[in-house]
Amino acid sequence: MLPPISSRELAERMQEGESLNLLDVRERIEYHTYNIGGVNIPLAFLESNIQNLGYNKTDEIIVICKVGLRSETAANLLTQKGYQKVRNLTGGLMALQKLKS
Repeated sequence: MLPPISSRELAERMQEGESLNLLDVRERIEYHTYNIGGVNIPLAFLESNIQNLGYNKTDEIIVICKVGLRSETAANLLTQKGYQKVRNLTGGLMALQKLKS
């Protein structure tokens, strides 16, 4: 697993229009309430749906959740499954929203 990504770095990369591989591991209701895009597979279903990710094992994948705890668990799981460039969003979407306020 790569070092985590800060909310500032993610915000800058998004602002530059970079195409990012985002994996949101929050529950569907959370995702539909507020999201920044990406694939939504809740953490509880990730292991059984990992083949539905659509990312290559060599792609950079940024895993996100509300505060960074579920995404850290998901990032560890992806790394164990052979994904090589997995990054967790430090502080989650809460940290990203604080930047905007």
